[in-house]
Amino acid sequence: MATRVLGLTRRVTGVHGVVSPRWNRWLSCGISVRPARHGRAEVEEESSAAKEEPVFSRSSIGTFFQERPMLKNPFLEDALLQNYLKRHLPSQEVWADLERFGERLCSEVDTLGWQCEERPPHLLHYDPWGRRIDRIVTCPAWARMKEISAQEGMVAAGYERKYGDWSRVYQMSKLYLYSPSAGLYTCPLAMTDGAAKVIQSLGMSGPLEQAFHRLTSRDPQQFWTSGQWMTERKGGSDVASGTETVARPQPDGTYRLHGFKWFTSATDSDMTLTLGRVVDAHGRTTEGSKGLSLFYAEVRDEQGELNNIQVQRLKDKLGTRQVPTAELLLDGLIAHRISEEGRGVASIANMLTITRIHNTVSAVACMRRILALGREYATKRFVFGKFLKDHPLHLQTMARMEVEVRGAFLLLMSVCGLLGREEGGLASEHELHLLRLLTPLAKLYTGKQAIAVVSEGLECFGGQGYMEDTGLPGLLRDAQVLSIWEGTTNILSLDVLRCVAKSRGQALEAFFTEARNKLASASEKHGLSPSVVAVDRSLSRLGVFLQKPPAFIELAARDLAYSLARIYMAALLVDHAAWEGASNTDVYAALRWCEQDLCPVVTKEMSGCYDKEVVAMDMALVYDGSSFTTASA
Repeated sequence: MATRVLGLTRRVTGVHGVVSPRWNRWLSCGISVRPARHGRAEVEEESSAAKEEPVFSRSSIGTFFQERPMLKNPFLEDALLQNYLKRHLPSQEVWADLERFGERLCSEVDTLGWQCEERPPHLLHYDPWGRRIDRIVTCPAWARMKEISAQEGMVAAGYERKYGDWSRVYQMSKLYLYSPSAGLYTCPLAMTDGAAKVIQSLGMSGPLEQAFHRLTSRDPQQFWTSGQWMTERKGGSDVASGTETVARPQPDGTYRLHGFKWFTSATDSDMTLTLGRVVDAHGRTTEGSKGLSLFYAEVRDEQGELNNIQVQRLKDKLGTRQVPTAELLLDGLIAHRISEEGRGVASIANMLTITRIHNTVSAVACMRRILALGREYATKRFVFGKFLKDHPLHLQTMARMEVEVRGAFLLLMSVCGLLGREEGGLASEHELHLLRLLTPLAKLYTGKQAIAVVSEGLECFGGQGYMEDTGLPGLLRDAQVLSIWEGTTNILSLDVLRCVAKSRGQALEAFFTEARNKLASASEKHGLSPSVVAVDRSLSRLGVFLQKPPAFIELAARDLAYSLARIYMAALLVDHAAWEGASNTDVYAALRWCEQDLCPVVTKEMSGCYDKEVVAMDMALVYDGSSFTTASA
């Protein structure tokens, strides 16, 4: 405010303290500027002339200013999270930590996150003397996020196992609160967690031991983040045919990597895991996934210089602008092979599980945040004679959003619980199959939910939801990546089919068994009867559909994945509502979720969406009037 007052005085007096001619008339009206209480400037009227000819009077702009939405402690405002923890992890220590952290989010972290948005990273190719440095410059708030992430144990909590097989639930609950305020620092945290998981599974020896301890440290001075450099020019998910990077063995047992990485997230990280093809003594490499090995590399050498890496450019992205994402030329990157030769793809399976769960955390978190802000705003926005919260149609819209968030949250926590049991060595074979199936389902479905719910949420703020300086549109821009990163919806739908095929149907058997077990827990609760009937009927219809031949089901993969997700979320909502500590709103949420079509794959089959001629008709429809031709057209 002092700056604004100074600016006004400067315009009145001119640069050298002389009154500017354009202000003479204004000053002659007898109006003077004086400091008011609380550091604000007030205009004091000294004559009736000023009242007759107002220039900056209140009457020219009105007196109303809408109060902005306020972030309150996200833990204390989240009844579902609290009740879930009461049921599954009733620890006073956990509760106190999350409540404390919620206050820190409001008082410190959220502001830092906004600073990361306002000051995105940029690339300096050269120093002032022409020396190439390829320095990625990030803001101080980004560095502070790294310190906070270490202090709060955002990665460490998952490996300390302080709460046994519920440690992952605790960790992800904290990340769920952190994510919308973190300025996208949850992106490097996801890859850091994934790298730690891979290193732990492969065995910690040599340089990996130090790397693991740094990745899981709570000491900001020791904490490292990791990149994930898999995508090359030929494609993202298809690493088997898309990876051209070669790895040349060195006499000291290391490798020199040469290649071009098209998309590297959090490029300012301390280390990375990447794929490459080992060159044999004859200069040849093996094509396909069998030729890929996994490598560990530190991004900088002991002198702080880039490890034979050139940063070609930073990506200009729709959202997630806070995160430095770059194209990299690897020109002899010194690396260590950490997988068996040719076992690179198999070795990153654990990483994909972790990063997809982190993706789900971010999706559920951004939905919860937009709804929390909208809920608070509805208590202070007064239109058409009453507050927004008192308009039934507005309340109905928000209630529908709340149901989506609740289903997504319970699916997320279910997957986290299974991961914790797997890591603790307590998971049965049935639970391992379920974890493998639910992970891609949760990622793909919540990613699509997030875009829809956040978009709907922006409408709750009217035109202000479209204004960048409110910080609200960034939630939607950032949400769009959630359906793309770590596999698009179609890629993950096919991954679900691979999971089913690889398990020889045991994954589906685990799914049906678990869903029906959750329904059984609600058999005594009369108010849930419509939901129980709806889920049971959908399971039966789905079971019949799954008898179709594999070729038929592949075309239905996307709708099948949606059906599996909706049915399981329904079962989780019913189970939660049947808990003795559940509220009437828990029951209501389950009923509302089950009003939708829980098994769209059967509905679409009945309308002929997967018939043989449909593929040709889809082609004709998409390319109708187009100059493009295809061999199959």
